[in-house]
Amino acid sequence: MKKLIFMGCLGLFFLGSCNNQRHTHAEHEGHEHADHEGHDHEGHDHEGDDHEGHDHEAEAPEKHADEISFCKEKAKTVGLKSDVIKPRAFQQVIKTSGQLTAAQGDEATVVATVAGVVSFRSQLTEGLSVKRGQTVLTLSAEHLTDGDPVQRARATYQIALKEYNRMKQLIQTKIVSEKEFAQAEQNFQNARISYEGLAKNQSAHGQQISAPIAGFVKSLLVKEGDYVSVGQPLMSITQNRRLFLRAEVSEKHYAALHQIHSANFKTPYNKKVYELQTLNGKLLSFGKAASDNSFYIPVTFEFDNKGEFIPGAFVEVYLLSTTLENVLVLPRTALTEEQGHLFVYLQMDEEGYKKQEVTLGADNGKEVQILSGIQPGDRVVTEGAYQLRLASASHAIPAHSHQH
Repeated sequence: MKKLIFMGCLGLFFLGSCNNQRHTHAEHEGHEHADHEGHDHEGHDHEGDDHEGHDHEAEAPEKHADEISFCKEKAKTVGLKSDVIKPRAFQQVIKTSGQLTAAQGDEATVVATVAGVVSFRSQLTEGLSVKRGQTVLTLSAEHLTDGDPVQRARATYQIALKEYNRMKQLIQTKIVSEKEFAQAEQNFQNARISYEGLAKNQSAHGQQISAPIAGFVKSLLVKEGDYVSVGQPLMSITQNRRLFLRAEVSEKHYAALHQIHSANFKTPYNKKVYELQTLNGKLLSFGKAASDNSFYIPVTFEFDNKGEFIPGAFVEVYLLSTTLENVLVLPRTALTEEQGHLFVYLQMDEEGYKKQEVTLGADNGKEVQILSGIQPGDRVVTEGAYQLRLASASHAIPAHSHQH
Protein backbone atom coordinates (compact mmCIF):
# COMPACT_ATOMS: atom_id res chain seq x y z
CA MET A 1 0.00 0.00 0.00
CA LYS A 2 2.80 2.45 0.86
CA LYS A 3 4.48 1.52 -2.37
CA LEU A 4 1.43 2.51 -4.39
CA ILE A 5 1.15 5.84 -2.61
CA PHE A 6 4.85 6.57 -3.28
CA MET A 7 4.50 5.74 -6.97
CA GLY A 8 1.45 8.04 -7.26
CA CYS A 9 3.27 10.98 -5.69
CA LEU A 10 6.27 10.45 -7.96
CA GLY A 11 4.00 10.49 -11.01
CA LEU A 12 2.38 13.73 -9.95
CA PHE A 13 5.83 15.31 -9.49
CA PHE A 14 6.98 14.39 -12.99
CA LEU A 15 3.68 15.65 -14.46
CA GLY A 16 4.07 19.11 -12.80
CA SER A 17 7.66 19.36 -13.95
CA CYS A 18 6.68 18.75 -17.60
CA ASN A 19 3.93 21.41 -17.52
CA ASN A 20 6.33 23.96 -16.08
CA GLN A 21 8.90 23.28 -18.81
CA ARG A 22 6.22 23.54 -21.51
CA HIS A 23 5.02 26.91 -20.15
CA THR A 24 8.57 28.23 -19.93
CA HIS A 25 9.26 27.20 -23.53
CA ALA A 26 6.05 28.92 -24.73
CA GLU A 27 6.98 32.14 -22.98
CA HIS A 28 10.44 32.02 -24.50
CA GLU A 29 9.02 31.54 -27.98
CA GLY A 30 6.53 34.39 -27.43
CA HIS A 31 9.30 36.77 -26.41
CA GLU A 32 11.40 35.84 -29.39
CA HIS A 33 8.44 36.33 -31.74
CA ALA A 34 7.61 39.72 -30.21
CA ASP A 35 11.24 40.84 -30.41
CA HIS A 36 11.42 39.71 -34.01
CA GLU A 37 8.23 41.52 -35.00
CA GLY A 38 9.28 44.67 -33.14
CA HIS A 39 12.63 44.65 -34.89
CA ASP A 40 11.03 44.15 -38.28
CA HIS A 41 8.48 46.93 -37.63
CA GLU A 42 11.14 49.39 -36.58
CA GLY A 43 13.18 48.54 -39.59
CA HIS A 44 10.14 48.98 -41.81
CA ASP A 45 9.39 52.37 -40.29
CA HIS A 46 12.95 53.44 -40.70
CA GLU A 47 12.91 52.51 -44.35
CA GLY A 48 9.63 54.43 -44.76
CA ASP A 49 11.08 57.53 -43.11
CA ASP A 50 14.10 57.40 -45.39
CA HIS A 51 11.81 57.05 -48.38
CA GLU A 52 9.58 59.95 -47.36
CA GLY A 53 12.56 62.16 -46.58
CA HIS A 54 14.03 61.38 -49.93
CA ASP A 55 10.80 62.26 -51.74
CA HIS A 56 10.43 65.53 -49.80
CA GLU A 57 13.94 66.63 -50.77
CA ALA A 58 13.29 65.73 -54.39
CA GLU A 59 10.02 67.69 -54.54
CA ALA A 60 11.28 70.92 -52.97
CA PRO A 61 14.98 71.54 -53.54
CA GLU A 62 16.29 74.20 -51.24
CA LYS A 63 17.81 76.28 -54.03
CA HIS A 64 14.37 76.74 -55.74
CA ALA A 65 12.34 77.49 -52.62
CA ASP A 66 11.61 81.13 -53.61
CA GLU A 67 11.07 80.55 -57.33
CA ILE A 68 7.59 80.79 -58.89
CA SER A 69 6.80 78.46 -61.76
CA PHE A 70 4.54 79.91 -64.47
CA CYS A 71 4.31 78.01 -67.75
CA LYS A 72 4.70 79.79 -71.08
CA GLU A 73 1.20 78.89 -72.25
CA LYS A 74 -0.41 80.43 -69.17
CA ALA A 75 1.83 83.52 -69.43
CA LYS A 76 0.72 84.03 -73.01
CA THR A 77 -2.94 83.61 -72.04
CA VAL A 78 -2.86 86.29 -69.33
CA GLY A 79 -0.78 88.68 -71.46
CA LEU A 80 2.32 88.54 -69.29
CA LYS A 81 5.16 90.70 -70.62
CA SER A 82 8.68 91.37 -69.39
CA ASP A 83 11.48 93.72 -70.35
CA VAL A 84 15.17 94.21 -69.63
CA ILE A 85 15.64 97.31 -67.50
CA LYS A 86 18.13 99.94 -68.68
CA PRO A 87 18.93 103.34 -67.13
CA ARG A 88 17.34 106.31 -68.89
CA ALA A 89 16.22 109.91 -68.32
CA PHE A 90 13.25 110.63 -66.07
CA GLN A 91 11.65 113.83 -64.82
CA GLN A 92 11.35 114.93 -61.22
CA VAL A 93 7.73 115.03 -60.09
CA ILE A 94 5.69 117.10 -57.64
CA LYS A 95 2.46 115.31 -56.81
CA THR A 96 -0.53 117.43 -55.78
CA SER A 97 -4.24 117.97 -56.49
CA GLY A 98 -6.06 120.29 -58.85
CA GLN A 99 -9.26 121.09 -60.74
CA LEU A 100 -10.38 121.27 -64.36
CA THR A 101 -12.18 124.51 -65.33
CA ALA A 102 -13.43 126.04 -68.56
CA ALA A 103 -10.93 128.21 -70.38
CA GLN A 104 -11.62 131.92 -70.79
CA GLY A 105 -13.75 132.61 -73.88
CA ASP A 106 -15.00 129.02 -73.96
CA GLU A 107 -17.83 129.67 -71.51
CA ALA A 108 -20.62 132.26 -71.45
CA THR A 109 -23.41 133.12 -69.03
CA VAL A 110 -26.92 133.90 -70.31
CA VAL A 111 -28.55 136.76 -68.37
CA ALA A 112 -32.04 138.21 -68.28
CA THR A 113 -32.47 141.30 -70.50
CA VAL A 114 -35.83 142.17 -68.91
CA ALA A 115 -37.68 141.32 -65.75
CA GLY A 116 -40.25 138.57 -66.13
CA VAL A 117 -41.34 134.98 -65.54
CA VAL A 118 -39.21 132.17 -67.00
CA SER A 119 -40.77 129.89 -69.59
CA PHE A 120 -38.90 127.13 -71.45
CA ARG A 121 -40.26 126.95 -74.97
CA SER A 122 -38.69 123.48 -75.53
CA GLN A 123 -37.03 120.73 -73.53
CA LEU A 124 -33.87 122.15 -72.01
CA THR A 125 -31.49 120.06 -69.91
CA GLU A 126 -27.87 120.22 -68.84
CA GLY A 127 -25.56 118.82 -71.52
CA LEU A 128 -27.94 119.78 -74.38
CA SER A 129 -26.22 121.12 -77.49
CA VAL A 130 -27.27 124.66 -78.53
CA LYS A 131 -26.40 126.90 -81.46
CA ARG A 132 -25.40 130.52 -81.37
CA GLY A 133 -28.52 132.74 -81.55
CA GLN A 134 -30.85 129.86 -80.71
CA THR A 135 -33.77 130.82 -78.41
CA VAL A 136 -33.33 128.96 -75.13
CA LEU A 137 -36.20 130.47 -73.09
CA THR A 138 -38.61 133.41 -72.87
CA LEU A 139 -39.38 135.97 -70.17
CA SER A 140 -42.96 137.12 -69.92
CA ALA A 141 -44.23 140.15 -67.98
CA GLU A 142 -47.80 139.89 -69.22
CA HIS A 143 -49.41 139.47 -65.80
CA LEU A 144 -46.98 141.60 -63.79
CA THR A 145 -48.13 144.88 -62.21
CA ASP A 146 -45.33 146.80 -63.93
CA GLY A 147 -46.68 145.73 -67.30
CA ASP A 148 -44.86 144.66 -70.43
CA PRO A 149 -41.37 146.26 -70.58
CA VAL A 150 -41.50 146.40 -74.36
CA GLN A 151 -44.70 148.44 -74.30
CA ARG A 152 -43.19 150.77 -71.69
CA ALA A 153 -40.09 151.17 -73.81
CA ARG A 154 -42.25 151.95 -76.86
CA ALA A 155 -44.16 154.63 -74.98
CA THR A 156 -40.93 156.17 -73.68
CA TYR A 157 -39.49 156.16 -77.18
CA GLN A 158 -42.54 157.85 -78.71
CA ILE A 159 -42.53 160.62 -76.08
CA ALA A 160 -38.81 161.20 -76.54
CA LEU A 161 -39.28 161.32 -80.34
CA LYS A 162 -42.00 163.97 -80.11
CA GLU A 163 -39.92 166.08 -77.71
CA TYR A 164 -36.91 165.83 -79.97
CA ASN A 165 -38.89 166.92 -83.06
CA ARG A 166 -40.34 169.86 -81.13
CA MET A 167 -36.91 170.97 -79.92
CA LYS A 168 -35.54 170.61 -83.42
CA GLN A 169 -38.03 173.23 -84.73
CA LEU A 170 -37.52 175.58 -81.79
CA ILE A 171 -33.75 175.55 -82.03
CA GLN A 172 -34.01 177.16 -85.46
CA THR A 173 -35.83 180.17 -84.02
CA LYS A 174 -33.50 180.36 -81.03
CA ILE A 175 -36.43 179.81 -78.65
CA VAL A 176 -34.57 176.96 -76.89
CA SER A 177 -30.93 176.82 -76.08
CA GLU A 178 -28.37 174.48 -77.55
CA LYS A 179 -28.09 172.74 -74.17
CA GLU A 180 -31.83 171.98 -74.00
CA PHE A 181 -31.83 170.66 -77.53
CA ALA A 182 -28.80 168.41 -76.81
CA GLN A 183 -30.55 166.97 -73.75
CA ALA A 184 -33.70 166.18 -75.75
CA GLU A 185 -31.64 164.53 -78.46
CA GLN A 186 -29.82 162.37 -75.89
CA ASN A 187 -33.10 161.23 -74.31
CA PHE A 188 -34.47 160.34 -77.71
CA GLN A 189 -31.42 158.27 -78.70
CA ASN A 190 -31.42 156.38 -75.38
CA ALA A 191 -35.14 155.59 -75.70
CA ARG A 192 -34.69 154.45 -79.29
CA ILE A 193 -31.82 152.10 -78.45
CA SER A 194 -33.73 150.58 -75.53
CA TYR A 195 -36.92 150.09 -77.51
CA GLU A 196 -35.20 148.59 -80.56
CA GLY A 197 -33.20 146.23 -78.41
CA LEU A 198 -36.31 144.92 -76.67
CA ALA A 199 -38.52 144.87 -79.74
CA LYS A 200 -35.99 142.85 -81.73
CA ASN A 201 -36.39 139.80 -79.46
CA GLN A 202 -40.06 140.28 -78.65
CA SER A 203 -42.57 137.55 -79.54
CA ALA A 204 -46.19 136.79 -78.76
CA HIS A 205 -45.04 134.78 -75.72
CA GLY A 206 -42.65 137.38 -74.32
CA GLN A 207 -39.03 138.42 -74.51
CA GLN A 208 -36.88 135.78 -76.23
CA ILE A 209 -33.48 134.92 -74.68
CA SER A 210 -30.94 133.43 -77.10
CA ALA A 211 -27.60 131.63 -76.68
CA PRO A 212 -24.61 133.97 -77.12
CA ILE A 213 -22.27 131.15 -78.24
CA ALA A 214 -22.56 127.65 -79.63
CA GLY A 215 -21.83 124.86 -77.18
CA PHE A 216 -23.44 122.78 -74.45
CA VAL A 217 -25.65 123.79 -71.54
CA LYS A 218 -23.36 123.49 -68.55
CA SER A 219 -25.83 124.46 -65.84
CA LEU A 220 -29.38 125.76 -65.51
CA LEU A 221 -29.64 128.44 -62.84
CA VAL A 222 -33.43 128.90 -62.98
CA LYS A 223 -36.48 126.69 -63.42
CA GLU A 224 -39.84 127.01 -65.10
CA GLY A 225 -42.02 129.75 -63.54
CA ASP A 226 -39.21 131.57 -61.67
CA TYR A 227 -39.34 135.38 -61.61
CA VAL A 228 -36.07 137.05 -62.59
CA SER A 229 -34.87 140.62 -62.65
CA VAL A 230 -32.76 142.41 -65.23
CA GLY A 231 -29.17 141.09 -65.34
CA GLN A 232 -29.88 137.91 -63.36
CA PRO A 233 -27.93 134.82 -64.60
CA LEU A 234 -30.16 132.22 -66.24
CA MET A 235 -27.75 129.52 -67.46
CA SER A 236 -24.15 128.92 -68.50
CA ILE A 237 -23.05 127.55 -71.86
CA THR A 238 -19.63 126.03 -72.49
CA GLN A 239 -17.88 125.07 -75.70
CA ASN A 240 -15.51 122.61 -73.96
CA ARG A 241 -12.84 123.18 -76.60
CA ARG A 242 -10.12 124.32 -74.22
CA LEU A 243 -9.84 123.68 -70.49
CA PHE A 244 -7.73 125.00 -67.65
CA LEU A 245 -5.89 122.71 -65.24
CA ARG A 246 -5.34 124.58 -62.00
CA ALA A 247 -2.97 122.79 -59.61
CA GLU A 248 -2.52 123.79 -55.97
CA VAL A 249 1.13 123.50 -54.89
CA SER A 250 2.41 123.62 -51.32
CA GLU A 251 4.64 126.56 -50.37
CA LYS A 252 7.54 124.16 -49.69
CA HIS A 253 7.86 123.62 -53.47
CA TYR A 254 7.95 127.34 -54.31
CA ALA A 255 11.64 127.28 -55.29
CA ALA A 256 10.98 124.53 -57.86
CA LEU A 257 7.98 126.18 -59.52
CA HIS A 258 10.04 127.96 -62.19
CA GLN A 259 11.35 124.55 -63.34
CA ILE A 260 7.87 123.13 -64.00
CA HIS A 261 7.12 122.86 -67.72
CA SER A 262 4.30 120.32 -68.05
CA ALA A 263 2.06 117.97 -66.09
CA ASN A 264 0.15 114.71 -66.08
CA PHE A 265 -3.21 114.30 -64.37
CA LYS A 266 -5.55 111.45 -63.40
CA THR A 267 -9.33 111.79 -63.38
CA PRO A 268 -11.49 110.19 -60.66
CA TYR A 269 -14.06 108.72 -63.07
CA ASN A 270 -11.83 106.48 -65.21
CA LYS A 271 -8.48 106.41 -63.33
CA LYS A 272 -6.66 107.08 -66.61
CA VAL A 273 -3.51 109.23 -66.59
CA TYR A 274 -3.40 111.95 -69.27
CA GLU A 275 -0.29 113.80 -70.48
CA LEU A 276 -0.66 117.50 -71.31
CA GLN A 277 1.99 117.25 -74.02
CA THR A 278 -0.33 114.97 -75.99
CA LEU A 279 -3.30 117.35 -75.47
CA ASN A 280 -1.62 120.46 -76.93
CA GLY A 281 -1.17 121.72 -73.38
CA LYS A 282 0.93 124.64 -72.22
CA LEU A 283 1.87 126.31 -68.95
CA LEU A 284 0.09 129.64 -68.55
CA SER A 285 1.32 130.91 -65.20
CA PHE A 286 2.13 130.13 -61.60
CA GLY A 287 1.36 132.29 -58.60
CA LYS A 288 4.03 134.42 -57.00
CA ALA A 289 2.48 134.19 -53.53
CA ALA A 290 -0.12 132.28 -51.56
CA SER A 291 -3.53 133.83 -50.93
CA ASP A 292 -4.67 135.02 -47.52
CA ASN A 293 -6.95 132.01 -47.04
CA SER A 294 -4.64 129.28 -48.38
CA PHE A 295 -1.10 127.95 -48.00
CA TYR A 296 -1.02 126.75 -51.62
CA ILE A 297 0.26 128.44 -54.77
CA PRO A 298 -1.75 128.03 -58.01
CA VAL A 299 -0.12 126.68 -61.19
CA THR A 300 -2.32 126.94 -64.30
CA PHE A 301 -2.15 125.01 -67.60
CA GLU A 302 -4.35 125.17 -70.71
CA PHE A 303 -5.06 122.18 -72.97
CA ASP A 304 -7.46 120.80 -75.59
CA ASN A 305 -10.61 119.06 -74.43
CA LYS A 306 -11.09 115.92 -76.51
CA GLY A 307 -14.49 115.26 -75.03
CA GLU A 308 -13.26 113.06 -72.17
CA PHE A 309 -13.14 115.66 -69.43
CA ILE A 310 -15.73 117.23 -67.16
CA PRO A 311 -15.17 120.91 -66.29
CA GLY A 312 -15.23 121.30 -62.54
CA ALA A 313 -13.82 117.82 -61.82
CA PHE A 314 -11.07 117.46 -59.21
CA VAL A 315 -7.99 115.51 -60.38
CA GLU A 316 -4.64 114.19 -59.17
CA VAL A 317 -1.81 116.23 -60.70
CA TYR A 318 1.81 115.21 -61.37
CA LEU A 319 3.86 118.34 -62.09
CA LEU A 320 6.95 117.61 -64.22
CA SER A 321 10.13 119.61 -63.57
CA THR A 322 13.87 118.89 -63.85
CA THR A 323 15.27 115.89 -65.76
CA LEU A 324 17.02 113.07 -63.88
CA GLU A 325 19.67 111.12 -65.81
CA ASN A 326 20.51 107.38 -65.61
CA VAL A 327 17.42 106.39 -63.67
CA LEU A 328 15.85 102.92 -63.45
CA VAL A 329 12.19 103.31 -64.41
CA LEU A 330 9.28 100.86 -64.41
CA PRO A 331 5.63 101.24 -65.42
CA ARG A 332 3.17 101.20 -62.55
CA THR A 333 1.69 97.98 -63.97
CA ALA A 334 4.87 96.19 -62.84
CA LEU A 335 4.18 96.88 -59.16
CA THR A 336 2.21 94.80 -56.65
CA GLU A 337 1.57 95.65 -53.01
CA GLU A 338 1.50 93.34 -50.02
CA GLN A 339 1.02 94.60 -46.47
CA GLY A 340 2.32 98.07 -47.32
CA HIS A 341 5.40 96.82 -49.20
CA LEU A 342 5.91 97.08 -52.97
CA PHE A 343 7.21 94.21 -55.08
CA VAL A 344 8.13 93.41 -58.68
CA TYR A 345 8.75 90.02 -60.31
CA LEU A 346 12.08 89.14 -61.91
CA GLN A 347 12.10 86.60 -64.72
CA MET A 348 14.84 84.05 -63.98
CA ASP A 349 14.24 81.76 -66.99
CA GLU A 350 11.49 80.90 -69.45
CA GLU A 351 9.09 79.67 -66.77
CA GLY A 352 10.71 80.78 -63.51
CA TYR A 353 10.07 84.05 -61.66
CA LYS A 354 11.15 85.59 -58.38
CA LYS A 355 9.41 88.19 -56.21
CA GLN A 356 11.60 91.19 -55.33
CA GLU A 357 10.85 94.09 -52.99
CA VAL A 358 11.64 97.58 -54.36
CA THR A 359 11.84 101.17 -53.11
CA LEU A 360 10.24 103.93 -55.18
CA GLY A 361 11.29 107.47 -55.98
CA ALA A 362 9.53 109.94 -58.30
CA ASP A 363 6.11 108.98 -59.66
CA ASN A 364 4.53 110.65 -62.72
CA GLY A 365 1.32 108.63 -62.61
CA LYS A 366 2.35 106.26 -65.40
CA GLU A 367 5.93 105.34 -64.46
CA VAL A 368 7.95 105.28 -61.25
CA GLN A 369 11.60 105.68 -60.39
CA ILE A 370 13.16 102.61 -58.69
CA LEU A 371 15.69 103.51 -56.01
CA SER A 372 16.57 99.99 -54.85
CA GLY A 373 15.68 96.34 -55.41
CA ILE A 374 16.64 95.85 -59.07
CA GLN A 375 19.79 96.31 -61.12
CA PRO A 376 20.41 97.34 -64.74
CA GLY A 377 20.02 94.28 -66.97
CA ASP A 378 17.37 92.60 -64.81
CA ARG A 379 14.40 91.27 -66.73
CA VAL A 380 11.27 92.49 -64.94
CA VAL A 381 7.64 91.60 -65.54
CA THR A 382 5.97 94.81 -66.78
CA GLU A 383 2.45 93.43 -67.42
CA GLY A 384 0.68 90.56 -65.69
CA ALA A 385 2.35 90.98 -62.30
CA TYR A 386 -0.98 90.55 -60.53
CA GLN A 387 -1.49 87.11 -62.13
CA LEU A 388 1.98 86.10 -60.91
CA ARG A 389 1.07 87.22 -57.42
CA LEU A 390 -2.02 85.01 -57.50
CA ALA A 391 0.07 82.09 -58.76
CA SER A 392 2.62 82.49 -55.97
CA ALA A 393 -0.15 82.63 -53.37
CA SER A 394 -1.77 79.43 -54.70
CA HIS A 395 1.55 77.55 -54.45
CA ALA A 396 2.16 78.60 -50.86
CA ILE A 397 1.00 75.25 -49.33
CA PRO A 398 2.23 74.33 -45.80
CA ALA A 399 4.87 71.52 -45.72
CA HIS A 400 3.71 67.99 -44.66
CA SER A 401 4.62 67.05 -41.11
CA HIS A 402 5.80 63.50 -40.18
CA GLN A 403 5.00 63.85 -36.49
CA HIS A 404 2.25 61.50 -35.28
